[in-house]
Amino acid sequence: MQQIDTTATWQPSTDTAKLIIGNCVDVMRRWPDNIIQLTVTSPPYDSLRDYRGYDFPFEAIATELYRVTAQGGVLVWVVGDRIKNGRSLTSFRQALYFQKIGFFAHDIMIYQKKNTPFMRSNAYTNAYEFMFIMSKGKPSTFNPLKEPTQRHGYEMLPHNKLPDGINKKTLKQLKKEKTRTNIWSYAVGLGGTTKDKIAFRHPAVFPEKLALEHILSWSNPGDLVLDPMCGSGTTGKMALLNGRRFIGIDISAEYIDIARQRLADCGLSVAIESES
Repeated sequence: MQQIDTTATWQPSTDTAKLIIGNCVDVMRRWPDNIIQLTVTSPPYDSLRDYRGYDFPFEAIATELYRVTAQGGVLVWVVGDRIKNGRSLTSFRQALYFQKIGFFAHDIMIYQKKNTPFMRSNAYTNAYEFMFIMSKGKPSTFNPLKEPTQRHGYEMLPHNKLPDGINKKTLKQLKKEKTRTNIWSYAVGLGGTTKDKIAFRHPAVFPEKLALEHILSWSNPGDLVLDPMCGSGTTGKMALLNGRRFIGIDISAEYIDIARQRLADCGLSVAIESES
């Protein structure tokens, strides 16, 4: 295993494709400010999964993420809440903390699960998580994803009433496509989340398409994408396959090995480093 000098100041190279075994707070503390264009991650919130006893120092992680994010960069924080005797509301507390330390709450998006198995006896089926889009200043990149409109061409369309209160119409053009809404729906499980069976050796995997669509939306080819809790490597796979550079960090050597094998199965070679 290649060792790294933890006292050195690390600089990203133009061909960065790297997985690092280590505590993401300690790793990021070696980095200079303002180097990451996009972070896409889903943290281990509310102890809903067994992560081999590793802890989750949220505030320290948030502080380092803000520091290393470039001006105009974006953090996509995919998170839900424990539901037991009511909702924990961890998601909202985390979003408010990000705002407190300087991030802008650029958007609150919904990750809707099409085939969730989670049923509740006294409430409606829970079928979503939040995707908090936090930015360091105004986002410098937004490549909106589009979808076709049902009608297009010129039509007589109503416009806002004037003081006389009379509904009026004017000739306007309906475009062939429109920007998507901020509710994104995905099937989950094998075949929906991913076809990579190896990914499910990790206890919590989010859909490849979710990672892909955020990467396309908030970054450009050549940008540096981070996942500080990279797990099975979903963000890395979609970043590298789409011309971005990538750094993934995980405290578990086992999870880093899963990510490495998964990326290798896609023909993607990454450097492996250890924080200690």
